[in-house]
Amino acid sequence: MSSLSRELVFLILQFLDEEKFKETVHKLEQESGFYFNMRYFEEMVTNGEWEEVEKYLSGFTKVDDNRYSMKIFFEIRKQKYLEALDKRDRAKAVEILVKDLKVFAAFNEELFKEITQLLTLENFRENEQLSKYGDTKSARNIMLGELKKLIEANPLFRDKLQFPTLKNSRLRTLINQSLNWQHQLCKNPRPNPDIKTLFVDHSCGGQPNGARAPSPVTNPLMGAVPKPGGFPPLGAHGPFQPAPPSLQTSLAGWMSNPSPVPHPSASAGPIGLAAPNNTAAILKRPRTPPTNNLALDYQTADSEHVLKRTRPFGMSEEVNNLPVNILPVAYAGHSHGQSSYSSDDLPKNFVMALNQGSAVKSMDFHPLQQILLLVGTNMGDIVVWELGSRERIALKNFKVWDLGACSMGLQASLANDYTASVNRVMWSPDGSLFGIAYSKHIVHIYSYHGGDDIKNHLEIEAHVGSVNDLAFSYPNKQLCVVTCGEDRVIKLLAISSLLLKVMKLLYILCAHITKKISRPLDFLSFLFLFFQFIFSTATDGKIKAWLYDTMGSRVDYDAPGHSSTTMAYSADGTRLFSCGTNKEGESHLVEWNESEGAVKRRYTGLGKRSVGVVQFDTTKNRFLAAGDEFMVKFWDMDNVSLLTSIDADGGLPASPCIRFNKEGILMAVSTSDNSVKVLANSDGIRLLKTVENRTFDASRAASAAVVKAPSIPNFAAANPNPGTSMGNPAAPLPSMVGMQINDSRALADVKPRINEESMEKSRIWKAAEINEQSQCRSLRLPDNLTAMRVARLMYTNSGLAILALASNAVHKLWKWQRNDRTGKATASVAPQLWQPSSGILMTNDISDTNPEEAVPCFALSKNDSYVMSASGGKISLFNMMTFKTMTTFMPPPPAASFLAFHPQDNNIIAIGMEDSSIQIYNVRVDEVKTKLKGHQKRITGLAFSNTLNVLISSGADSQLCVWNTDGWDRQASKFLQIPPGRPTSPVSDTRVQFHVDQTHLLAVHESQIALYEAPKLDCLKQWFPRDANPITHATYSCDSQSIYVSFEDGSVGVLTAPALRLRCRISSAAYLPPNPSLRVYPLVIAAHPTEANQFALGLTDGAVHVLEPLESEGKWGTAPPAENGAGGAPSTSGAAGSEQQAQR
Repeated sequence: MSSLSRELVFLILQFLDEEKFKETVHKLEQESGFYFNMRYFEEMVTNGEWEEVEKYLSGFTKVDDNRYSMKIFFEIRKQKYLEALDKRDRAKAVEILVKDLKVFAAFNEELFKEITQLLTLENFRENEQLSKYGDTKSARNIMLGELKKLIEANPLFRDKLQFPTLKNSRLRTLINQSLNWQHQLCKNPRPNPDIKTLFVDHSCGGQPNGARAPSPVTNPLMGAVPKPGGFPPLGAHGPFQPAPPSLQTSLAGWMSNPSPVPHPSASAGPIGLAAPNNTAAILKRPRTPPTNNLALDYQTADSEHVLKRTRPFGMSEEVNNLPVNILPVAYAGHSHGQSSYSSDDLPKNFVMALNQGSAVKSMDFHPLQQILLLVGTNMGDIVVWELGSRERIALKNFKVWDLGACSMGLQASLANDYTASVNRVMWSPDGSLFGIAYSKHIVHIYSYHGGDDIKNHLEIEAHVGSVNDLAFSYPNKQLCVVTCGEDRVIKLLAISSLLLKVMKLLYILCAHITKKISRPLDFLSFLFLFFQFIFSTATDGKIKAWLYDTMGSRVDYDAPGHSSTTMAYSADGTRLFSCGTNKEGESHLVEWNESEGAVKRRYTGLGKRSVGVVQFDTTKNRFLAAGDEFMVKFWDMDNVSLLTSIDADGGLPASPCIRFNKEGILMAVSTSDNSVKVLANSDGIRLLKTVENRTFDASRAASAAVVKAPSIPNFAAANPNPGTSMGNPAAPLPSMVGMQINDSRALADVKPRINEESMEKSRIWKAAEINEQSQCRSLRLPDNLTAMRVARLMYTNSGLAILALASNAVHKLWKWQRNDRTGKATASVAPQLWQPSSGILMTNDISDTNPEEAVPCFALSKNDSYVMSASGGKISLFNMMTFKTMTTFMPPPPAASFLAFHPQDNNIIAIGMEDSSIQIYNVRVDEVKTKLKGHQKRITGLAFSNTLNVLISSGADSQLCVWNTDGWDRQASKFLQIPPGRPTSPVSDTRVQFHVDQTHLLAVHESQIALYEAPKLDCLKQWFPRDANPITHATYSCDSQSIYVSFEDGSVGVLTAPALRLRCRISSAAYLPPNPSLRVYPLVIAAHPTEANQFALGLTDGAVHVLEPLESEGKWGTAPPAENGAGGAPSTSGAAGSEQQAQR
């Protein structure tokens, strides 16, 4: 549009305003998008005309245009939601939550969860962060001030906030000038001409306005008035980045009064429940640079870390460089059509069959160890299979643990028939627990500690009659199990506190009063985490959605065909599907439009007369699968037609039970002969081939020993044990052999496996030896920067990169290219030492400190966007995409020596200090909330448990302390047990790390590896290296089944957990070239976040090495056989323990 055309719109706006066409004025403002009338906007906001507010805004911006727009819409919808709650209009609040606020769940799932939880409060002001919320008028005024700043800072509103300076009635003046000109062109101009119309040119002739006169204006003013073009796509400034995990911004710090700082400082940072703080006014202590925003959520991304989108959105280069925190936005679900997956990625190849002995009712893969399959049968049997070895590592039959505690009704039922069928099996999200729902009253919760270590955890008489389903949830950040039964009740059990909350799900209020709930909670565990709803279904086809309160159902749908339905979300939580079968045998597989409660897509290909209820599953955000007509059928989520079907080599029932593993590379399918068939794609087949049997095959070992039986050193009085080795020993094994003491755990429900076969396995087993570079895969990462010793090392949470902090305060980042489907770090492909185009380095502040004497530390945000780091000076916050220093704070003394983010609130940081204190620091308000004192020397380790709500600290004084994160009180403390005669340095680092179960704790000291159980710090086991070979570092593998330990002699040991037995020894010769003149050894070791057999070493010479076992081996050695059912008996003295362990 030409500038004259644009000016004409302004003239029309002035004319309409002068003529009092108020509604038309604002309609033209909106449709043209040329002028944003701030006064009109203020009036609508002040009056609470929310629909008109959003309609008016829609002419200038959309929710997803940029970070400012997203926050503008959020603040408006949040205010509307809070006002509905304040009026006790919960139905309206739920409608706003579902229709207006749910869009933000894709950007910030944690925030949406907390917003939803406000429905459970009698008064939302009970929430601490909303306690300052006043009346409606003052709240609107506060929000309006914030909205004005956001609008003025939004580049889409540039040049649209000021109306041009015009003389009054400018359009009338121009028309008069035109008429005067036309009149002058008349051949016989009359005095005082009578102008009757503007539709034709004026003329003093015979026509009403006379003949048309030529206009002197050659540039046409009238024409189409398109909306203004957008800003250049952001893609011009840098490539789109893959979408990171969903943000998890807490409530803290979002309730405050607006700051008087001028609008250019307006924050488009994290959205929250109350008016956000102004970014420039938060800092009390001098910072560098002063304009940066410290009150940010460290899981958000900077402006150059943009989420993947299906279309570019406009933003200028100037805006791209603003020093503010940008909350990334995404179009949830739009990427489905762009997936690179094909039908060849489906697990369709039969690889094994596992005999169950009774009909399979439910299955679930472990969320982390994806070759572990949990199966429940109609006879009440529970089996855990390890697919790599095809071994049944655990078997539990139905048995009531405490019959005396059961109700009389249950006791009578069991007396008549002591059998029960399994209705559902499910792992908890972290895999540390699994739940069983039985057909008789009972729910069993087992705890899983790795291997065959499964213990009874909790028995619940949950319902009267059958327990139809269960699922795990995290309401109020507390692990709970939700159950439902044929008594038409849903119950919520807080597992830690054992407190039952009966939810008021009363079907007497519903259409299906006499109906039995079929599978009320058939959904993935992340359903609670994303949307805080509980879905229930009944045999008459009613689908209801409930919140965690007693207010009744919020949503009421009818399942297609009024079928008995199961439901599931896609893996990213953006798409909801259901599959069900009605009484006539008609099956329906559909996708839902949640906001409207309507079917969005119906899939074809299911049988018209299904036998039983068709079961289905989803995988890879791309595929659906259902067991139907003695087959497994597959669909592309975006195509209603059947993609393909397989019979899995036959033997399937009419409606088989199916289950994908997390990565979608394996599928378990039930069979008619009481077995489970395992199907795999190429990746799944490769995975299974590389995983050896956990229990060592004695026949293989014996045959291998005939081929190659190297000599074994004789330790003390130990007899030589013939066995196999992965190579000729090049370094003495004694330095790697340890001992165990203080095993206080009894292995309940695990019978001793003492027989001739197991004794034979014990005699022939020995730890694997890796002494040559040909016996493993190792890679030295390329590095053209100054080589200084590596002080800290970690993988990014995505597993795509490695970050190192050198002793000279410089960070190094290696990234692997996404050249295959995995794109993860590997020792097979060299990564790139990555630097931004600016060439800057992430360098910590060192002030006046000596970097070689400083204690470096760093912590990484969960979406890998930010790293917080220190090297003896101020704590620095770096952007991982640009390497820019976002801010620095907390100058020494004392200097920070360890950093850890709070797992539930990334604005809370635990900072271990050199003066032995721990400061709990709130970033958002720039305040040290509390200071913890209990150590005598500097803090060397911090670890949070989000299950126990505790912080474990360790210090150079060899002491462990437990702090309650609610009140920050010290609950327990204990010093490491160091045997006499073992020399240790006076100031020795002690590191701590939680097991994946968030209960068991690994403590690492130069003298030992120790396992504790929190929060009481009961010492379970200790392992000491022989010959006093100091330990430099140790870490759990990602699945906590192994512990990687590095030593001063350059070697690395792989211990089993929790038995603490050496399964593999890797000498320095396996990854370092020979150089007798240079003593090089690893200072730090890091485990890959998803690959259990990969780790990285940071060395004294500044090098970083990645190590993996050979593909043909698949893992580091073989697990030692269990002895007496417990993997080794505890010893009572250091010497005895050493001798005993050496003989193993």
